Amino acid sequence: MSEKPAYTEYHPRWYRRPISTWWWLQKWSYLLFILREVSSVFVAWSVVYLLAVVVAVSRGAAFPSWASHPVIVLLNLVSLAFVGFHAVTWFNLAPKAMVVRVGGKRVPGAVIAASNYVAWALVSALVAWIVLGG
Repeated sequence: MSEKPAYTEYHPRWYRRPISTWWWLQKWSYLLFILREVSSVFVAWSVVYLLAVVVAVSRGAAFPSWASHPVIVLLNLVSLAFVGFHAVTWFNLAPKAMVVRVGGKRVPGAVIAASNYVAWALVSALVAWIVLGG
C-alpha cells in the first residue's frame, strides 16, 4: 500500500494567481452574470410580496396599507426590472439548456427563444385582459 508523501515546509506548491473581489467588473459579460444571480433575490421578494398580498386579501382585508409605502413601491419597481431581466436572460438561455428535435431534426435556438417570448406575450395579454375586466 503506497502512502502519500508527507507535506514539508519546502514542498513546492502550484502558483495560484490572486483574484480580485471585483473580478466581475472587468468584463460586461461578467457583470451581466452577477446581475442575473442578484436578480434571483428580487424574484424571491416578488414571490413573497405576492403571497403576502394574496393572504391578506383572502382573509377579507383590503389591499395591505404597508404595500403603498414609498419604500415598498420603489422596491417593487426595482424588482419588476430585475424580474424582467431574469426572464429575458432565462429565455435567451433556454436554447442552450435544451435540445428540441422535430422529425429527427434539431429545432434552431432562435425558434425556441422566440416561442418563449410569444408564450410570455400571450400569457401577459390574457392576464391583462382578466385584470382589466375584459
